[in-house]
Amino acid sequence: IDPPAKNLSKSFLNLALLLTLTSRKIYGTKNLPPGPMPLPIIGNFLELKAKNVSVLSLQLSDQYGPVFTVYYGSDRVVVLYGYDVVKEVLVNRGDEFINRGSFPSADVNNKGLGIVSSYGERWAQIRRFSLTTLRNFGMGKKGIEERIQDEAEYLREELKAKKGQPCHPALLFSSATANIISHVLLGERFDYNDQEYQKILHLLISSFRLEISRFSLPLQLYNIFPRIMDLLPGPHKTFFKNLHDVQAFISKRVKAHEETFDPNVLRDYVDAFLLKMEQEKHNPQTEFTRENLAMTVYDIFIAGTETGSTSLRYFLLVLLEHPDVEAKIHAEIDRTIGRDRLPSIKDRIEMPYTEAVIHELQRYIDLIPLGLTRLVQKETQIRGYTIPKGSTIYPILSSALHDSNQFENPRKFCPEHFLDDKGAFKKNSADMPFSAGKRNCLGEGLARMQLFLFLTTILQSFRLKHPPGVTQIDLTPDVSGFGNIPRPHLLCFVPR
Repeated sequence: IDPPAKNLSKSFLNLALLLTLTSRKIYGTKNLPPGPMPLPIIGNFLELKAKNVSVLSLQLSDQYGPVFTVYYGSDRVVVLYGYDVVKEVLVNRGDEFINRGSFPSADVNNKGLGIVSSYGERWAQIRRFSLTTLRNFGMGKKGIEERIQDEAEYLREELKAKKGQPCHPALLFSSATANIISHVLLGERFDYNDQEYQKILHLLISSFRLEISRFSLPLQLYNIFPRIMDLLPGPHKTFFKNLHDVQAFISKRVKAHEETFDPNVLRDYVDAFLLKMEQEKHNPQTEFTRENLAMTVYDIFIAGTETGSTSLRYFLLVLLEHPDVEAKIHAEIDRTIGRDRLPSIKDRIEMPYTEAVIHELQRYIDLIPLGLTRLVQKETQIRGYTIPKGSTIYPILSSALHDSNQFENPRKFCPEHFLDDKGAFKKNSADMPFSAGKRNCLGEGLARMQLFLFLTTILQSFRLKHPPGVTQIDLTPDVSGFGNIPRPHLLCFVPR
């Protein structure tokens, strides 16, 4: 056989072997949850091209029930839809599903390092250290509250400078939220006009948008055919380059910390991690390495910046379309805080309506509708179905936030979802925008504090208005996939 014919024959044999192995994985497992019929190699790719994956999940749940199976290529994904089954897996059986699932588009960046995508002993050690350290540096305490209040003042002055003219506040909000997390991690606050910082924020916004679009065609193809897509141009290349540039920015800061490190004077999270590295330098099994430091800081930085700023922007757009709700918040602010002092966290107790609105805003905007993946560590049963070891679990947080058994009008913006008959704030266990259980969001407390202080500071000073000639805006997401991003509407911040 001549060489070309031999190579062609080898290719056909490899393809046949791939088809055989894929078919066995897809069709050879008994008692799996039902789902749409997958095709060899590409799985359910054709069905999963929907623009809004959370809506698609609802449609599939209506057809197949609260537990169903789809395939990203040959990778099996079990989807959980509805508050009861999501709570069962994340809370009641949280220890069984503590490990994070994965996608190639995420793995190529994090390589199993850091805190978001790691698992096992690495995740346990890094999370435990991070929780303790972040608390030591003020997270959830008076110190960080004062830092947020100071940043809210900077933000308010920037908005005042707009003089009520239409503006797009995305970059301003990213600057404000990034400065809070930067203070904790790096001990730095950046000026809103710092060119290097603005470049990094642009990269963060772009990366977050691309990450949210994980179910767009290019990233879906990457998750199915990573080796092939590595050779091809496309948005996935921009995504990885952006992340690399952000990581380079963080690595530069970490290196500067190493050069000025004093174990007797810990300035921030990075210093605390460097001290831990020094303490464990003779431990060959240590998880406290320079690589884990850089990735953990990156994880916390990007999560603490864009989720907060995007939420705040979406909040204001929703309130713009509900002026009656905005007016009630203004009244509660005037009654409780007045106009002469900054809002503080202690005001939350006296502001049940505003607190209810914030919780309802988070429920309504549904920022991370799909949640983050979990990995099945050993063969298990969910609702009578057999879930093989190695399967990926997708607990759809949106399905809890929109469960009609938990919320009377789940598809409508209704602050009364979080108010009792006497107007007091009431909790709801299905309210899980930060996920639930042992692997819920590390920065939930900080995020809730920021959202309250930034929102009340803005509404203390401004009324929200449409730009001239605009009477209504579209609140449906501009991008919807792994998360939801609002459309880039202009806003007018009119001084009160």
